[in-house]
Amino acid sequence: MLRARDAMDCRFAEPLDLAALAAIAHVSESHFSRVFKATFGETPHRYLQRRRIERASSMLRETQLSISDISTAVGFSSFATFTRTFGQIMGETPTAHRRHAGDHGAPICAVKALRRPA
Repeated sequence: MLRARDAMDCRFAEPLDLAALAAIAHVSESHFSRVFKATFGETPHRYLQRRRIERASSMLRETQLSISDISTAVGFSSFATFTRTFGQIMGETPTAHRRHAGDHGAPICAVKALRRPA
């Protein structure tokens, strides 16, 4: 499981599907999916999306690349999917996130996680 998670961390921009991740972990797809969720608390797909959005958040704060270029650079093939996923995870649009980049001492997802009831 750690090898597959490390692959997602390093190769987040690549099209990693469940079959490829299961092969890295040397288990079947269904077993991989079950064990990954039990181990890390989220599905492999959601973990990969979150890692991509974390990287996009960083790029929005640190670069002047267009939002479309950033969405492609972090592995989203659809700009609409990127925008929707970004909003679900970060709680704001990519444009608003870039505009508020200097307002937060920490990424909004980290702030939301700290405020979330246990």
